[in-house]
Amino acid sequence: MSQHTLAVDGDDLAPETASKAAAARDALAERDGVLVAFSGGVDSAVVAALAHEALGDDAVACTARSETLPAAELADAERVAAEIGITHETVVFSELDDPNFVANDGDRCYHCRTMRLGRMYETARDLGIDTVCDGTNADDPGEGHRPGLRAVEELDVFSPLLDAGVTKEEVRAIADAYGLSVADKPSMACLSSRIPTGLEVTEARLTRVEKAERVLREWGFEGFRVRDHDGLARVEIAPDELERALDSAFAEAVHEHLTDVGFEYVTLDMAGYRTGSVSPGGDADDTDAVGAGTEGETDQTESEDDGDDGNRDIGRTYPR
Repeated sequence: MSQHTLAVDGDDLAPETASKAAAARDALAERDGVLVAFSGGVDSAVVAALAHEALGDDAVACTARSETLPAAELADAERVAAEIGITHETVVFSELDDPNFVANDGDRCYHCRTMRLGRMYETARDLGIDTVCDGTNADDPGEGHRPGLRAVEELDVFSPLLDAGVTKEEVRAIADAYGLSVADKPSMACLSSRIPTGLEVTEARLTRVEKAERVLREWGFEGFRVRDHDGLARVEIAPDELERALDSAFAEAVHEHLTDVGFEYVTLDMAGYRTGSVSPGGDADDTDAVGAGTEGETDQTESEDDGDDGNRDIGRTYPR
C-alpha cells in the first residue's frame, strides 16, 4: 500500500488550511509515539494520516470494538487504516458492563468515551506509547451538549486538530489532499444514540437498530437513522432522499424487514433525518471520535418514474 504525502506547501490546500495541517503534523512529530483513537471516520482518519506521516511506525491507529459499533464500520476502519498505511490495532470491551451507560442518562456519551479512551490508554501502555490522540476538531466544542468531550479533557487526550484550529470543512479538505476515500464520508454517531434518553441501552435494542440500518444502507439510502422508541422504529430519511420513502413498495418492504428484526411498529418521520432528534431538545449525536461514519453506497434499486404524478409507487423494488 503506497503512502500518501500531504503537500502542505503545494496547491492542494488553501494556505491557511495548509498551515494548520502542518502545525498539527509538527505537533504530532514532537511526540515519541502516538496511538490514535480511530473510528475510520474523516476526523480520526486525518489524524491518523498526519500521525503516520510525522512518526511512521511510531504511530498506531486503534479501534474499539463493542456492541455500539456496527460490524460494517469496523470493516471500514480496517480498510481506511490500510489505505493510510498505519498499523491498526483493535480492542474489545462492552459499554453494557457499565450500569451508568446502560441507564442512558444525559451523560451516556461521557461514560462511553471514558471507557473507550481508558482501553486506548491500556493498549498504548502495552505498546510503550505515552500519547493517546483523537479526532476532535475546532468545530466540535460549539456543537451543543457534547459530554464526550468532557472525558477527552479529563483523560488529557491530545487533540491535534482542535489545537491547530482545524475546522470540519478543513478536515475534509485535508482528507481530500491525502486522497483519502473518506473525505466526503458523513459523520455517524454510535448505535446507542438511536435510543432515547432514559430508555435503557440493551444488546437487543442495539442489535435490531444495526440490522434495520443495514437494510436501508443495502437499499442505497445514504442519510438516515432508525430510532428505537421501545419497540417502535422511527425511520428518518434525509430530505433529498425522502421521496424514495414516500413509496408504497418502500412502506411494505421496510415494515416487513424491520418487524422481522424485532420491531413491533414501524413509522416514517415526515420531518426527515436530522441529528439529535432521538430526544428532541436533548443531546445531539456525539459523532466521529466515539463512533464511526457511514459510507454512501450506490443505489442499486432505483428505476425510472412511471410518469403517473398521482401514484406514489414510483417503480422501485426492494429485496426480499
